[in-house]
Amino acid sequence: FWLKPRTERVSRVSEPGLFRLRSEEEMAGEKKTIVGAAKKTVKKTKQPVRLYAKGLILGHKRSKSNTYHSITLLKIDGVRTREDAAWYAGKRVAYVYKAKKEVKNSKFRVMWGKIRRAHGNSGVVRAKFLKNIPPKAFGAPCRVMMYPSSI
Repeated sequence: FWLKPRTERVSRVSEPGLFRLRSEEEMAGEKKTIVGAAKKTVKKTKQPVRLYAKGLILGHKRSKSNTYHSITLLKIDGVRTREDAAWYAGKRVAYVYKAKKEVKNSKFRVMWGKIRRAHGNSGVVRAKFLKNIPPKAFGAPCRVMMYPSSI
């Protein structure tokens, strides 16, 4: 097939696995329809775009007998190596939770933190929050924001 002239292109026929060659005349007519199709309005998607990575609060950093409450361990979806985790260093973390009392017309509250460094070799990271994360948040989801960006 590499000996065929460049003026012909391969196009897919309605049945899968079947192809046919098109001449320049057919391709020229197709270009005209593509130009006309570009004038159509683009449909907007109804679902919003997620601008953060999903994470999971694992717990406080600890040893056998000591717990370090100021350092929280997070697991980020899709991060499996220490090198991947290093990219998230400095990114902001939001733990969004629901409270009973309404403040400023919302029952949702946020605790903000920052990813400091990797923890181990399996993609877990250490984060420091402005106020220490309560133990009821262990196992809860959190949002890892894509800012501040170093790209």
